[in-house]
Amino acid sequence: MIYVLFVCLGNICRSPMAEAMFRKRVEDEGLAEQFVIDSAGIGGWHQGSPPHEGTRKLLDQKGISYEGMKARQIINEDITTYDYIIAMDAEIVGALRSIAGYGSHHFIGRLLEFVEEDDRDDVPDPYYTGNFEEVYDLIETGIDRFLTYVKKDQNL
Repeated sequence: MIYVLFVCLGNICRSPMAEAMFRKRVEDEGLAEQFVIDSAGIGGWHQGSPPHEGTRKLLDQKGISYEGMKARQIINEDITTYDYIIAMDAEIVGALRSIAGYGSHHFIGRLLEFVEEDDRDDVPDPYYTGNFEEVYDLIETGIDRFLTYVKKDQNL
């Protein structure tokens, strides 16, 4: 199994959007049985809440399920359990590396690291900007490139 965790600040906008989109993408490619996909937030402010209304609305428009998704805060065990921990921005990467410390862990990086032709490093937080469509487009490109990377890395 390949374990993938998407992480943002509160786990209600960007990371659940990425989780739902990545789930659909691996299902469409017939790879769902090979993946465990989840999302989490650095903070626990929204723990137990469904994805943000803006995320839900956009996923509904695109026909992408987010059924059963609830915000949760990252825990220490996530660092060693997940093969790929994908952050939405550099601040989240820093927080994840702080949690991980110097112990053994797998890949921790930003989603947009996989999108070489885009100058942006971070997926902006639509909780503050309200621009859920821009975020969707960035995540869509990012997960496509990330899946290509994983398939090569895992010989799929």
